[in-house]
Amino acid sequence: MTRIAYLGPAGTFTEQAARQFPVDGAEYVPVDSPASALAALAGGEVDYAVCAIENSVDGAVTATADALAATPGVQIMGETELAIAFAVMTQPGVALSRATRLATHPVAFQQVKQWVGVHAPDAQFVPAASNAAAAQMVADGQADIAVAPERAAELFGLTVHATGVADSETARTRFVLVGKQGALPAPTGADRTAVVLRTPNEPGALVGVLKEFAARGVDMSRIESRPTREEPNTYQFFVDLVGHAQDPDVADALRAVEDKASSVLFLGSWARA
Repeated sequence: MTRIAYLGPAGTFTEQAARQFPVDGAEYVPVDSPASALAALAGGEVDYAVCAIENSVDGAVTATADALAATPGVQIMGETELAIAFAVMTQPGVALSRATRLATHPVAFQQVKQWVGVHAPDAQFVPAASNAAAAQMVADGQADIAVAPERAAELFGLTVHATGVADSETARTRFVLVGKQGALPAPTGADRTAVVLRTPNEPGALVGVLKEFAARGVDMSRIESRPTREEPNTYQFFVDLVGHAQDPDVADALRAVEDKASSVLFLGSWARA
């Protein structure tokens, strides 16, 4: 049986995304963080991990980015997207007007802050490890309100006060399916390639690397910097490219970048959602 790790507990958007990938007969294994999901994959405890990687409102999911860069021997195999809207829930009999502690994942909180300001202005934000974990916190009495997928209310016996809650009607989150390093998925003509770059600490080093993509007409759909956490004031750059690593222009650009960057970590090529 194929085992897939995801940010749990049951009832998260990540579980919903994991179930969208076409894997027959899968067992879904909840873990407490993207890093734990990837560690379980690297350690052979599961066959795949599913992690949120980017949100259209709050940007990159940094916990996933950092974990991908730090976990050797893994590769992104595919992606899916979910439209994101939340349910607001409490224990039965609790009124929103009396609630003082609101739990949800920090990324989710950024997507509902305006709604909370209007409907529960006195509630203080309590960060949760996941949206479904927020529902569990309410069920256990550790918070008064949870902002979570509606399914979490069913799982934890909570009362739903509102559904479809999202400050942005176009909010979407992109999730990736990560496996062990191996053969690349075949090019589809609508692909994405991801790498993590480090450049020498000298003027113009990053510009010189990025020019290799521009000179070959390879479009970058995303670039973000993250601290290396190894030395102060040192960074690595997460770059998404339009195209597949087997496309001639992309392959040529990556070879040129390897000559200029101090390191290149290849995260995979796969079909865009």
